[in-house]
Amino acid sequence: MKNLRGQEIFTLVYRLFLVFFFYQMARLLFWVFNKDLIKVEGLSEYFKLSYYGTAFDTTAILYVNAVFILLSIIPITINTKKSYQKFLFYWYFITNGITYSFNFGDIIYYRFSQARLTSAAIEVGKNENNLGRIFWNALLQHPFVFIWFVIIIFVWIFLYKKVKVQEEKPKQLVSYFISSIVILCITATLVVGGIRGDFKHSTRPINLVDANKHVSNPLQGNLVLNSVFSFFRTLNTNNFKLVHFVDEKFIDKEIQPYKLYNREVEPKPNVVIFIMESFGKEYSGAFNKQNNIKDFVSYTPFLDSLANQSLIFTNAFANGRQSIHGMSSVLAGIPSLTDAFTSSPYSNQKIQSIVSVCNDLGYDTSFYHGAPNGSMGFQGFGNILGFKHYFGKTEYNNDNDFDGIWAIWDEPFFQYFAKNLGKKQPFMSTLFSASSHDPFKVPEKYQNKFKSGPLQIHVPIQYTDYALKKFFETASKQPWYQNTIFVITADHTNQTYYPEYQKAMNRFAIPLLFFSPNPKYNLKGVDDRFAQQMDIYPTLVDLLGYNKKIRSWGRSLVSDQNENYMIVNSDSIQEQLIIGNYIYIFNGKDMTGIYDKTDLGLLKNLIKNNLNAEQKLGIEKTKAWYQDYMDRVINRKLR
Repeated sequence: MKNLRGQEIFTLVYRLFLVFFFYQMARLLFWVFNKDLIKVEGLSEYFKLSYYGTAFDTTAILYVNAVFILLSIIPITINTKKSYQKFLFYWYFITNGITYSFNFGDIIYYRFSQARLTSAAIEVGKNENNLGRIFWNALLQHPFVFIWFVIIIFVWIFLYKKVKVQEEKPKQLVSYFISSIVILCITATLVVGGIRGDFKHSTRPINLVDANKHVSNPLQGNLVLNSVFSFFRTLNTNNFKLVHFVDEKFIDKEIQPYKLYNREVEPKPNVVIFIMESFGKEYSGAFNKQNNIKDFVSYTPFLDSLANQSLIFTNAFANGRQSIHGMSSVLAGIPSLTDAFTSSPYSNQKIQSIVSVCNDLGYDTSFYHGAPNGSMGFQGFGNILGFKHYFGKTEYNNDNDFDGIWAIWDEPFFQYFAKNLGKKQPFMSTLFSASSHDPFKVPEKYQNKFKSGPLQIHVPIQYTDYALKKFFETASKQPWYQNTIFVITADHTNQTYYPEYQKAMNRFAIPLLFFSPNPKYNLKGVDDRFAQQMDIYPTLVDLLGYNKKIRSWGRSLVSDQNENYMIVNSDSIQEQLIIGNYIYIFNGKDMTGIYDKTDLGLLKNLIKNNLNAEQKLGIEKTKAWYQDYMDRVINRKLR
C-alpha cells in the first residue's frame, strides 16, 4: 500500500520537475536569442533572475497541470494500469506541449513587441487575416527556434519514459482511500499556494508587475516572466482596445495630454508623498467643514491641525479602487478604468512620472512600505517607475514591530522613514502606510488610547493619524525639513458611515493636502475646486520648476494657467468622468449617463433630455480622453 502510493507520488513529482527544468531551458533560450535587447551583467545575474522566475514558472505550470496532478493522484484503482498511464502521457504532453510553445513563439515575438505574450495578442489576432503566412514566415526566418523546440520535446519525452509507474492493485482499499484523501488535501493546498505565488495573507496573487521587484532594469522583468504566466494572468483582464472617436487635433486642444509649466525654483525642494491606506475624506474634519453633516466626528486631529497650515482640496477624488491603483494615479497620473492598468498586459513599459522627473533633476528617489517586500505589487511597479531605493519589511529588519498580518505598525515605520530620509539631497520619497487596513487593529499598548466610533476603521485611522503626528515631530528636527514639500492623500476609500459618503461618486472622495514649512512655496488655503490623485504629479512638476513638457492627464493645482480638467475613475463596470458642470458615465462605446456635478449619488440621469451644448461637448471630451488613454497605454506612449 505504502509502496503503491509512494511510487505514484514520486513519479508525479518527477514529471513536474521535468516541466520546471524545461521552463528554465526555454528561459535560457529566450535570453540567448534576445540578449541584445535584455541586458544582463554576466551569468551570476542571469542565474539570479532565473531563480526569481521560478515563482512565475510555478504559477504557470500549476495552471496547465492542475488536471494532470488530479488525475495522477485521484483514488481510483486503475491508476497504475498501462492504458491509464498512456492516457496521462498524452494529456501531459498535449497540454504542456501547446502551452510550452508560447515561450518559443515569444523568442521571436518579443523582438517586435518588447513585451511577453499576453491575452492582448488574441485581440490583435482577431484583426489579422494572414496569421498563417505570418507564422510560416517567422519559422522560415528563425528555423533554429523551431528546431530547438522539437529537440527539447523529444528529450522531454525520453526523460518522461525513464520513470514509470508499475502496475499494482491496492490491497487494503480503506487505507488506500484514506491516504489518498489526505494526499489530495495536501496537494490542493500546495497547488493553491503555488498559483497565488505564496501562502502569505498580506500579498495578492503575483502579477506581471511583480517580476520587476527583482530586477535592476525594468526590461529584465521579461526574463523573470514566462509567456505561459503572462498569457494566463491577463486572460479576461484586457478591456484595453484602440478606439477612434475624434481626430488628434481635438485631443490636443480639449484633452491637452502634454503640459508645460514655467517656474524658476532654486534650490530644488525635497518632496515627501504620503499615500495613506484607506484614508477616506469622510474621516477628516478639515475636509468636511463645508458639508454641514449633522453630528460629524473627525478621527484625524493631527491631519486637521496640519490642514490649517496647508493648501487643501476639499473636493478631491481617487482615480482607482485599490492600493496599486492609487500608486499609479498619484505618482504617474495613470488612472485605473474598468480593468486596472497595473494588472494589464501593458503595465511593463517606460512611464513618465514624478519619479522619472525627479530622477532627471538629480533627485535621490525612494519608496517605503512596511509590508513584506513585493506586497501589493508596489516593489515591482516602483521599479518600473524608476525608484532608486525600496524600503520594506526586509530593510526595516525588526519583526517585533510586525502587526502579524500585513506590515510593520505605522508608528515605528513612520519613525524609521523620518530618520532615514535626507542622506542625499534633494530627495523625493513616497511612503505608503499600512495600519489603517482590515482587520482594523492597533498595537496592544494603544488599545484604549483612541476613541471608538461606529466603524471598525475609526480606531486605526486615529492610530495612523497619531503616527503621522509623531513623524512630523521627528522630521521637523531634521536639517532637510525646512526645504521640503509634503503631500498627503489616500490610496482609496474604505468603510462609510455618513450617507453623504455612500453616494456613488463620494465612494472615491479623499483628502488632498500640500504643506511646506517654507513660506516661499505659498502652500496655504482651502480650495474647493474638483481635484484628483492625477493632479499631484503635474502640481509637483510645477512646484519643482521642471520646465519641460510632461505627459499628464491631470493639471497643476498651483498654476495660473487656465487648464481644462477631467476627474476620472471607474466603478469597475463603467468609466466615470466629471467635466465642467456634469458627470459622464461611459462604457467604452456609448454614453450611458449624464448627471449634474452636484448629483454625486447619480440619481437623475439627464441623458434622455435634450442635450445642451456643454453636454454635447462633454460627451466628445469623454470619448476623446478615452481614445487618448487607450492609444497611449496600448501603443506604449506613456513616457
